[in-house]
Amino acid sequence: MSDPAPALSGRRAQAARNDEVILAAAREVFLADPKAPIAAVAERAGVGISALYRRYAGKEDLLRRLCHDGLRRYLAEVEAAAGEPDGWTALAGFLERVVVADVHSLTVHLAGTFTPTEEMSADARRAGDLTGRLLERARDGGRLRRDVAAGDVTLLLQGCAAVRVPDPARTEVLRRRLLALLLTGLSTDGPPLPGPAPDGGELNRRWRG
Repeated sequence: MSDPAPALSGRRAQAARNDEVILAAAREVFLADPKAPIAAVAERAGVGISALYRRYAGKEDLLRRLCHDGLRRYLAEVEAAAGEPDGWTALAGFLERVVVADVHSLTVHLAGTFTPTEEMSADARRAGDLTGRLLERARDGGRLRRDVAAGDVTLLLQGCAAVRVPDPARTEVLRRRLLALLLTGLSTDGPPLPGPAPDGGELNRRWRG
């Protein structure tokens, strides 16, 4: 009698692949139109609506998953930056990786469309804390201007995410170019920045509730 474990493993692997397809389709659909129905995701993914509902209770649940995945990617990158000994290099490398991963496009497009979980809120707080430490290291090294705050990082990343042209490869190049220009503005060589840095209430209304 054959061992049923490999078949079960295969079903799990297929389920994981299906989930990746659904999430990729959801990202495309909701970046194009945050008000699109969940049926549009199923159609783009090439799966039945019942297959989608087996994984997600509804559109809000799917939106929450997409944004939490982006937050987890941000956390992974800011944690990785802690291993870089030079503060400015750590900050610049972190920002480039987050821009290339396009973490903030969903944040910009889907703000206020779902209620966060406690886990998401905790991850967001941790992300803010680690970003603050990263900035502090860069300031202590003398390369980052003293008046840059964590809110400026959010402003910078959202600005890069707003750059979008039909060609994805060109979009990435333009975002990296904008980031390079903005990094010059973060350095100690620039003139004073206009006005105070944005606070969390201005730019971090990512989720309602």
